[in-house]
Amino acid sequence: MEPADDRPAVGAESLSELTDNFTETARILFAARGVTETLAQLVQSAVATIEGCDFAGLFLLEGGSITTPVQTDPIVNEIDSLQRRTGEGPCLDAIAHQLIFYADDLELDLRWPIFGPSSARKGVRSVLALPLTDDGAHGALNLYARYPAAFGVVDRAKAVILSSLANLALAAAHSLEDNDRRSDQLHTALSTRELIGQAEGILMERERITADQAFDILRRASQHLNIKLREVAQSLVDTGERPDTGPSQTRQ
Repeated sequence: MEPADDRPAVGAESLSELTDNFTETARILFAARGVTETLAQLVQSAVATIEGCDFAGLFLLEGGSITTPVQTDPIVNEIDSLQRRTGEGPCLDAIAHQLIFYADDLELDLRWPIFGPSSARKGVRSVLALPLTDDGAHGALNLYARYPAAFGVVDRAKAVILSSLANLALAAAHSLEDNDRRSDQLHTALSTRELIGQAEGILMERERITADQAFDILRRASQHLNIKLREVAQSLVDTGERPDTGPSQTRQ
């Protein structure tokens, strides 16, 4: 049996069934705040919208290692762990080849001679694995079923739509997190600059020195105490005490 790299054909009479729930699914995925919540909503949506799917999980490729951040049932952990231990399985192949892999009966599937029968003994007979790719991550959406031939043509078409929505939602979530991170960094930088300015002002007035001299005192104290410049400035503002610049340094 070859990888299911083609898209399942669906008759016109099934189109309404394909799209019934996906407007709401798209709303849920794009409303999620951040990548982690998007992934959690994705696997829940898979079980809710794809009739043949009993359990769902995710593989993510991070730093050369496969992680399994979310799943809908403890059995998913068992099946995912089995794939990682044996080094074979449809979900690993979906990531490696960036193709859809479908097994309608793992007990009989010769592509994964160790994983397939072992998975069947654990109570999972069908798997549909779909690659996920965006600028921030590579992985696979993994759909599992208790029974053989569980994913019909409509279910597979729904899964393709869901994985496409997931790619878009994950890209948006990564972008949102990047924007939030940059905003936090900017806020921290501005806050730090303001705090250092307050500390410089205290030193300038108290010791009748220039701004450059005041900053040099803070810098030398940071090096001597082995703490961040911000922490030196915060201590000076909080306590009013001149920071220790070390015995070898003369006071300005």
